[in-house]
Amino acid sequence: MHHILVAEDEEGIARVIERGLRSEGYRTTVVGDGLAALEVATGGDVDLVVLDVGLPRMDGFTVLRMLRTMEEPVPIIMCTARDSVEDTVSGLDQGADDYLAKPFRVEELLARVRLRLRQAEVLRTGVQDEVLQAGGVSLDVAARTATVGERPVDLSAREFTLARELMEHAGHVLSREQLLDRVWGYEVTGSSNVVDVYVRYLRTKLGAERITTVRGIGYRFEA
Repeated sequence: MHHILVAEDEEGIARVIERGLRSEGYRTTVVGDGLAALEVATGGDVDLVVLDVGLPRMDGFTVLRMLRTMEEPVPIIMCTARDSVEDTVSGLDQGADDYLAKPFRVEELLARVRLRLRQAEVLRTGVQDEVLQAGGVSLDVAARTATVGERPVDLSAREFTLARELMEHAGHVLSREQLLDRVWGYEVTGSSNVVDVYVRYLRTKLGAERITTVRGIGYRFEA
């Protein structure tokens, strides 16, 4: 599960961004100042930073410069109320991967997050394409697309992550606890039935016969 750092001092905007990211299955950390952003971003557990320019204690451009000076490769999307060409060029020249001027739609931010994470994965692994195939289902991991036979299927980010986990272990049983840990991380605890709900979604979209319930244990994707 990708971990996104949101550095935004306007609480209302931060909440909207956080809700949007979590709805897509990302794990999030939200901070309200630049020093905290720098500390979290250099902690080694962040896959992408959404960075506001106008942060207290240390502005976003300074955070950006320091991260790039430290040769932190994490993708950075700058967000700011400033929409001048000079600010955009300055941010990109200093090492930002992308730039959004407020106000922006959360859907646009999510699209850019997906793109930058895909690019970072290619740079990290050198692998441009990974296609999982099992039981007549194909998942293109880089493009985040799914097909059943020749028919394209629209999966949400969480559904895609769950399908990927099941298909990577096709023919083997994964317990609900394993799926909770690998797909939802620490977001869900206790006796939540979220795994069962999302398996039901996947069965509707991929075919009920492809995911078998192993009573008292969990689920198996049929190879």
